[in-house]
Amino acid sequence: MRNQKTKTLVECALMVALATVLSFIVVYTLPQGGSITAVSMMPLVLASFRHGPKWGLLTGVVFGLIQMMMGFENVMYCTTFGAMALCVLLDYLLAYGVMGLACVFGGFTKNRTASVAVGTAVTGLLRYLCSFLSGILIWKDYAWEGWPVWLYSLTYNGSYMIPEIILTAIAAVLVMKVMDKQLPVKSR
Repeated sequence: MRNQKTKTLVECALMVALATVLSFIVVYTLPQGGSITAVSMMPLVLASFRHGPKWGLLTGVVFGLIQMMMGFENVMYCTTFGAMALCVLLDYLLAYGVMGLACVFGGFTKNRTASVAVGTAVTGLLRYLCSFLSGILIWKDYAWEGWPVWLYSLTYNGSYMIPEIILTAIAAVLVMKVMDKQLPVKSR
């Protein structure tokens, strides 16, 4: 049992490392933050489906902490302590932590492909919701002139989150098929 926990811990740590490396491969960056990456959320989803929500959530939160440390200047743009706290929560901890719950949202079916696709899409949309709320609550001063803040946040964040979600769902399904065959999980 202890050996299995060690293997799970090591695999989740590798997923964090892989997600971090993939986050550096940027396809497109928006001027005020946000980017389409080489499916950097995928390893978080894989950890969830392979080891359950507890390990998935832990993997996502650790990745979020690393992302926050690497982009801490974003937090420093916040004008109040409350905005800083919300930024840490919405832009990092919740946003990436929720990705680790993909197995919960995809668990409605025994069809592995559908489960992975739906779980990835739902958690991706929850991450989008975090970014949307962050845009309204924290980054409202950046709204385009004449645009309602909610529409600005929905559009701006959707412009990179929707493509990222689609790409991540496709990649997660393909990679999970290979992992299930080549690296089966013994037990949770």
